[in-house]
Amino acid sequence: MSEIESRIVEGFADTKLVVHCMGEASGRPLVLLHGLFSSAHVNWIKYGNAQILVDAGFRIYMPDLRAHGESEAPHDPRAYPEDVLVEDLKSIIAELELKDYDLGGFSLGSRTSARGVLAGLAPRRLILAGMGLSGLSGWARRSAHFVDAIDRFGSIERGDPAFVAQAFMKTMKIDREAARLLLGSVDDTAPSELARITMPTLCVCGADDEDNGKAQELADALPDGHYAETPGNHMSSVTFKEMGRAMAEFLLD
Repeated sequence: MSEIESRIVEGFADTKLVVHCMGEASGRPLVLLHGLFSSAHVNWIKYGNAQILVDAGFRIYMPDLRAHGESEAPHDPRAYPEDVLVEDLKSIIAELELKDYDLGGFSLGSRTSARGVLAGLAPRRLILAGMGLSGLSGWARRSAHFVDAIDRFGSIERGDPAFVAQAFMKTMKIDREAARLLLGSVDDTAPSELARITMPTLCVCGADDEDNGKAQELADALPDGHYAETPGNHMSSVTFKEMGRAMAEFLLD
């Protein structure tokens, strides 16, 4: 596996964010954002998809989002204004001095990437993984599911819809107070706003993943949307190398 470098970037309210980098310095820049309760390591590095993209010629920048991974998890509510993850993303891209780059995310990372474009970011190509049309506009329902898992943490039994979220939070050692604040900072993206996402966009999703709606519907709603199906459900799709291969094929097309 390629060497992993890490650096610290200051996000909103001086929150320290850790950005993990792989690939030759001369490679094409690609920023990848992980999903909720996950990390750059689990989403992109652990199962080999980052290496696939490095081998395809990319220099990959993978932040741990605030309240995740090795990044700080402040407990001050003022550190979680509306769209704080977008503000962090803008700070990361500015600090890295990226001008011509590609951008992608999985689940919460997809929400953040899409809203980043709506806030003025202009990647050459965009990847929205693990995301469907109804997912972008239905954050209130998804957020309520995770807030419930946080509030009942430790008492949720197997068979309960929130059990998987509880188990993943335990595995990832999530700071639940910070995560609850973060959940309240994420905004919906209305279907009418998608017309402003004009760059070629790949909607790649596991065949058994409809946690955030149908990815094909999202691709159809975008001005230049493309759809790719890979194996897995919302939890497992990032463990299959087909995810990385579909991303590399799209970015190199």
